[in-house]
Amino acid sequence: MELYRIKITSWTASFRYPNLISGFQPSLPVPPLSTIFGLFSAALGFYYKPEKLNLGFVFKSKAKIIDLETIYQVNRSLKNINSNVIKREILFDNELLIYTENEKIAKAFEKPYFQILLGRSSDLATVREVKRIQVIEKTELNKLRGTVIPFGKFFVPAPIQALPIYFTDEIPRRNIGTKPFCLLDSDYNQTLPISAFGFLDEELKLEVFWQEQ
Repeated sequence: MELYRIKITSWTASFRYPNLISGFQPSLPVPPLSTIFGLFSAALGFYYKPEKLNLGFVFKSKAKIIDLETIYQVNRSLKNINSNVIKREILFDNELLIYTENEKIAKAFEKPYFQILLGRSSDLATVREVKRIQVIEKTELNKLRGTVIPFGKFFVPAPIQALPIYFTDEIPRRNIGTKPFCLLDSDYNQTLPISAFGFLDEELKLEVFWQEQ
């Protein structure tokens, strides 16, 4: 099986929990699928609406910190602007590997149209490599980490969070395809195998869950 592997790195990353607007802002340990499709749109330079998933990704970070951040709250009339200080959880020294069959998307990352971000506008990221590789298909996976797994179809002992698959491009944006996912962080230790389609990246010694629909 041949795929394209896109390697992205960043100093910082922050993936917001849905429905948390004010107060302490924790970060999801891994990006949701909506973030991956947002990166596709940024690289291509136009809104990308996924007709099918067919991708895999592995994310890892080396540390997690909490920082103070000044935010500005603006009412709808734009007449009142108030500043506030909140605590935000930030992932540090990050690497995101995206696997795709789509050559057009992969090649777009060689010269992205817009900035590549892993979270907020300050979480600038760099595309380190776009490479075509051979992988070994697998139907039983037992060393997964740094990804999301649909809850209900597969069962793994991990935190569960309802996450959107993608957002519309209208204002205000609407989340599409929200469903529960198991969050497997970069240090996740899988205790039981799952019967699911995926593959082994022999070069990096990584098992990858294939997100498909």
